[in-house]
Amino acid sequence: MALSTLQRNLPVVLAINLTFLSGKIIGGREAVPHSHPYIAYLWINTTEKTKKKCGGFLVHEDFVLTAAHCWRRSITVILGARDIDEQEMTQQVIPIRKAIPHPYFKRKSFNDIMLLQLEKKAKLNAEVSLLKLPSGHSQVTPGMVCSLAGWGCIDQNISTSKLHEVQLEIQKDKECLSHFKRPYDSTTKICVGNPKEKKYGLQGTTYGDSGSPLVSKNVAQGIVSYGKMEGTPPNIYTRISSFLCWIKTTMKLFKLQGQD
Repeated sequence: MALSTLQRNLPVVLAINLTFLSGKIIGGREAVPHSHPYIAYLWINTTEKTKKKCGGFLVHEDFVLTAAHCWRRSITVILGARDIDEQEMTQQVIPIRKAIPHPYFKRKSFNDIMLLQLEKKAKLNAEVSLLKLPSGHSQVTPGMVCSLAGWGCIDQNISTSKLHEVQLEIQKDKECLSHFKRPYDSTTKICVGNPKEKKYGLQGTTYGDSGSPLVSKNVAQGIVSYGKMEGTPPNIYTRISSFLCWIKTTMKLFKLQGQD
């Protein structure tokens, strides 16, 4: 399906549930074309009047990892994109066969992670490639600087069609414990973004980039989950290393069922 056809069939994307706002890119910059070849743009069609979009990333030729709160019955994955408003030769537009949210996902707090099985395998090349998952003992620690890329807002009420990126600092757990009323479990979550940098945008998080990966040394460590309505840091990410068993078991299960 051509991207232009897809766009004609989808209304303008409006703001989504403000509890899950993650990934604005103010304080960031436009990414070098295809410098994040694992990144996925998710067109999410709903029965609601509003439409939502999310990010994600390719972890297998036919699996994308994203946030569970991005779940809807109709999702189309766009890989290899730089400018989502353009018909780029590098883009691969693939519907999903199955959305598989974590079985114990609770919308307000826990296990915000989901696998998307694609209808067909992505063609891996210079513009579309896999992002490594962490090892079981891999951890990010306060003070580490990670990268985040996505198509979220770059300023208040200003969205972008071009992929942007930003560098974000891992925070001590106490920062998120003091900023959020929701339960915070450091074994499954990561506190990200310096609260002293009160920029609106990707230094914080907003709609459009939920599900995008937090990357350190070319390894996915976190998934954008939720933040404050105004988009200021810190924000909360799902800690991928805590879900490795579920990720690997789920991908294996669906392949054994002959659905690849």
